[in-house]
Amino acid sequence: MAVHVGQELPPLSVRVTRDRLVRYAGASLDFNPIHWNERFAKEVGLPDVIAHGMLTMALAGRLVTDWLGDPGRLLEYGVRFTRPVVVPDDDEGALVEITGRVGEVRDDGTARVDITAKFAGRTVLGKAVAVVRAS
Repeated sequence: MAVHVGQELPPLSVRVTRDRLVRYAGASLDFNPIHWNERFAKEVGLPDVIAHGMLTMALAGRLVTDWLGDPGRLLEYGVRFTRPVVVPDDDEGALVEITGRVGEVRDDGTARVDITAKFAGRTVLGKAVAVVRAS
């Protein structure tokens, strides 16, 4: 795979629904009520139920692994959580839009991919960066 600075990854749009939150909670054993109980979420100052941060991070990571075709080529990955993804109680859920661009190609055969994840037009992950084996 030829990788060059400025190369854009195919964008990924994912709908996060309440049922997806339930499935993720079961898989991760994260049953914090902010992810399923509207009343509790609002009592602690949130606008509504929010997606698990690690679920949002995983979705953004999927952008990179889908592009690579081999998840073993993902060498490093990190993000900062900057804003929650609010998940309404409807069939549509929350649309998370994820894009990525190669920011650097290194002499050691690796590349840095800068990732942007947005919900409702606002960034939800900060400093989302993956280092991949480019060749």
